[in-house]
Amino acid sequence: MMPLKIIDSSTLPLNLTNHRWAKFRKTKAGVKVHLRLVFMEKGTSYPEKAVLTTAREHDRGQLEVLVDDKKCMYVFDRGYLDYERFDRMTDEGYFFLSRLRKNAVIREMYDFKLEEDTSVLSDQMVLIGTSQNRSENFFRLLKVLDSKGNELHLITNRFDLSAEEISEMYKSCWAIELFFKWIKQHLKIKKFYGQSERAIHNQVFIALIVFCLHVLVQLETKSKRKILQLSRYLRAALRKPASSWLRKIEGKSILYEQSIVVPSVYCKYIPNRWNLLFGY
Repeated sequence: MMPLKIIDSSTLPLNLTNHRWAKFRKTKAGVKVHLRLVFMEKGTSYPEKAVLTTAREHDRGQLEVLVDDKKCMYVFDRGYLDYERFDRMTDEGYFFLSRLRKNAVIREMYDFKLEEDTSVLSDQMVLIGTSQNRSENFFRLLKVLDSKGNELHLITNRFDLSAEEISEMYKSCWAIELFFKWIKQHLKIKKFYGQSERAIHNQVFIALIVFCLHVLVQLETKSKRKILQLSRYLRAALRKPASSWLRKIEGKSILYEQSIVVPSVYCKYIPNRWNLLFGY
């Protein structure tokens, strides 16, 4: 099965007084993180590619930058709707799954038969757009119900999967929402230490790198512990040998090892550096 790659964005607010270059409303400033997240088995996810822009940048403008792999399935929300780009992606061999607006103009071409006991309401082959601006390719439109009973219209260029498989794929979108929530809560990207564009970008990319390092540790140690637990163990072992942290992750007893002694003259500089990198 093709790997799933989820695309979405999130805005990080900034103080307008100190970040005039990032102004996007009369009284607000901010940067937008356009992200591609790889959704792995057992719910593990990691950021694969990120683009930072000012918050006024529209999501659609970054889609072509984030779509560059023909051996995966891209999942993104309706903020990226662009019929012309959907045609181009299909012609170039990229696979996608997105959400269509309910008022979108469609022309029904064929109704696929649904399986029994399915949660899918309908499965059709359609053309999308008006007669003046209609897609050149046929797409697949599925109508499904979400967990709250709301009807969703899903659009894809995959005809080889079952309706249930496509419906399940779209549910993976929650992973990137949880990712943005996690890094905002547990990594230092709410308070920024610099004011320039480069300083803001560096701090955000450092946060993403830290998350990826935690995922690598989780995979290499085959640990079932959550990323937050690994992060807390690291915090407790910052001035101890790395083996102490790894043994704690693996659930082994910690052997006595001599800690690294840091001269007191340097101690006042260490907390800020670790705070910036690890959010402690």
